[in-house]
Amino acid sequence: MKLSSHSITDGTRIAGQFTFCIPADEGHVCLGANRNPHLAWSGAPEGTRSFALICHDPDVPSRGDDVNQEGRSVPIDLPRVDFFHWVLVDIPANLNEIAEGSYSNEVTPGGKTGPAAAHGTRQGINNYTDWFAGDEAMRGDYHGYDGPCPPWNDERLHHYVFTLYALDVERCPVEGRFGGPEVRQAIAGHVLAEARLTVHYSLNPVVNGA
Repeated sequence: MKLSSHSITDGTRIAGQFTFCIPADEGHVCLGANRNPHLAWSGAPEGTRSFALICHDPDVPSRGDDVNQEGRSVPIDLPRVDFFHWVLVDIPANLNEIAEGSYSNEVTPGGKTGPAAAHGTRQGINNYTDWFAGDEAMRGDYHGYDGPCPPWNDERLHHYVFTLYALDVERCPVEGRFGGPEVRQAIAGHVLAEARLTVHYSLNPVVNGA
């Protein structure tokens, strides 16, 4: 199975139009266009009954002490954890493409609604739900795609892994409020094939690739 895109290229920097934050002319960052990238796939194995899509960043600091703090930086060797940017399930077996901007076309304070979405799909919550939990203006359940916004003082280049899973079930066995970990657990034993694209991004001007 192959995953491709007109919007992003494997192994390269993701463009600002697909990110939550971009470098600011004054200060550190400002909001990006936050459009979901185009994705297309082919070569799904026989017996595929649906697809699931997960986008995650494995390079997120495990501690927030230094994150976005003036005069400090997030050490490159700090242990890292997953941050989920997009969790989409119940993609029909006869669908082979997601249009650019069809699931996200802006930053939505408080998060986009869900889980119901286009084509009968369901969108889980992403980790901006946790990130903005203490921000009165921004807190809420962030369903669907919200793009990269790594700490502007992180010494590590962040990677964003888009993984498509071909499943042998028509409906992903998750209910209610769910995110990336719940979907990963639910599809274990149901994956017929998977394909991925990985891009990178940084808001730190001293990091290679920024």
